[in-house]
Amino acid sequence: MLTDSQLKSSVDTLWNKVWTGGLSNPLDAIEQLSYLFFLKQIDEREQDGERHARLRGGEFVPLFSDPTLRWSYWSQLPADKALKHVKEAVFPFLKSLGDKAGSFGAQMENAEFKINKPSLLIEVCRAIEAMQISAQNQDVQGDLYEYLLSKLNTAGTNGQFRTPRHIIRMMVKMLNPRPFERVCDPAAGTCGFLVNAWQHLLETHTDPRDLSFDEEGWPHGLTGSGLKREEYEFAQQKGFTGYDNDSGMTMLRIGSMNLMLHGLASPRFRYADTLSKAYNEERAYDVVLANPPFKGAIDTADVNPSLPTKVKKTEILFMHLFLRLLENGGRAAVIVPDGVLFGSSNAHVEIRKLLIEGNRLDGVVSMPSGVFRPYAGVSSAVLLFTKGAATERVWYYDMEHDGFSLDDKRQRVAENDIADLLDCWQQRHDPKFQQQRDARLAQLRQQIAPLKENRLAHHAIIHRLKFEEVVAEEADAARSAREQAEAELAELQARITPLENEINQLTRQFWVSKEQVTANKYDLSASRYRQVEQEEVFYEKPEVTLVRMRQLETLSTGLATEIEKALQ
Repeated sequence: MLTDSQLKSSVDTLWNKVWTGGLSNPLDAIEQLSYLFFLKQIDEREQDGERHARLRGGEFVPLFSDPTLRWSYWSQLPADKALKHVKEAVFPFLKSLGDKAGSFGAQMENAEFKINKPSLLIEVCRAIEAMQISAQNQDVQGDLYEYLLSKLNTAGTNGQFRTPRHIIRMMVKMLNPRPFERVCDPAAGTCGFLVNAWQHLLETHTDPRDLSFDEEGWPHGLTGSGLKREEYEFAQQKGFTGYDNDSGMTMLRIGSMNLMLHGLASPRFRYADTLSKAYNEERAYDVVLANPPFKGAIDTADVNPSLPTKVKKTEILFMHLFLRLLENGGRAAVIVPDGVLFGSSNAHVEIRKLLIEGNRLDGVVSMPSGVFRPYAGVSSAVLLFTKGAATERVWYYDMEHDGFSLDDKRQRVAENDIADLLDCWQQRHDPKFQQQRDARLAQLRQQIAPLKENRLAHHAIIHRLKFEEVVAEEADAARSAREQAEAELAELQARITPLENEINQLTRQFWVSKEQVTANKYDLSASRYRQVEQEEVFYEKPEVTLVRMRQLETLSTGLATEIEKALQ
């Protein structure tokens, strides 16, 4: 997460320049800015190489065969000449570099440089120079690019928005990718899951003394020094694979640059409609992390025959795909709309039955409906499963808060269940952990019981005093007593609320047996199984209500008689 306010301001200024300069499509804007970021960084790395060669007295082999292709040269030219030179010489050079960077080469084949205003090019160059990107460490460089990608959210054009980064990190931590594991996202978008899986691998293999965490909990100083050479090389060459069906290649280029900026030098991120007949990978991965599209057109005639060809819902087709992609024993954490959990169609029931009967459904995380706001209000969940193992019971967590407001503004708030969720997940098989939570829960219930009884008693008192205010000749005394009782009730509620909140927190994690799930037609909704304590509400006794009704009737009859006498 980019925390430097000055860098954020610089990105915002840069974004506004390209936006007002004619690149109103956010994907185009990010793509073009990505190219310029790369050109600047390549030149700075070249300069570093030259300095090191001079200091060591060695020979330096330049990447730039022509020094006029370097940022430090062409960015100083007059605007008209700079734009002409970039279009005719520099950008073709950038495209040729793709041959040395994994799948990036194929993606760059038809790339275009779309900045057509000379003045805009120079303005953007000056803004990038002022950001001093090379002075930042690898983490900040990656965070800067993540912040730039977040402009897809604020722009909202073309329906492009990413999975929130903190939700991605939560899912990656739950799966805990390890060295020599092959990680795949078959609907990768900007490659957020792959980037975070790579960073998690580095974080778990970095000396804790080198790690630091910012105020939002994001790690810095990721050296990966604990990875063996063969583990590091495997991760770079085979560890992370993504696919996207953006035929325009824009998202593929952006995703590849995101991977490269985060330290994966040769990204394996390719074009593919992973639901189609042309995509036939099977049992090829150990880990799947994904948030596939919930909606979208699907060419039923082109659906891979290994998938249910009559199903039109992409989220169900992707669930079958994930199982096909995983090696036996492979693990997945994927986001699905809530309809997958409880839908009554044959396709919905069949995929849930397959997860339960043919594999091991490890966990269900029910997420609050505002997680994807303002661009989607759909309720969603994270499914965690292992291919080929046996389901005996399913771990649940009913998340209510993710650290951000659940409205369209999505502002940071104090309430956040993710830390507790991760703690519960990591210790879910430890009986002592559950015993401690059960003991604390019993203690809280014992503490809160007399307070709740007292609260009900105060409601009864207040209810009586409100009646007495109406019927008593001296209403002031009843009013004073009622106000005193209400003040005591407010103080009592202030003592109850934190206890209720802790009880609620402790009951968000629970287990459900396979027998319970099968008895409910494989319904996986958290709300079906979570036992929520019902608040006892005060209701006046019927006999008391009848007595008061008679008192009111007597009072009203007397008042009517007095009025009749006054009218005579």
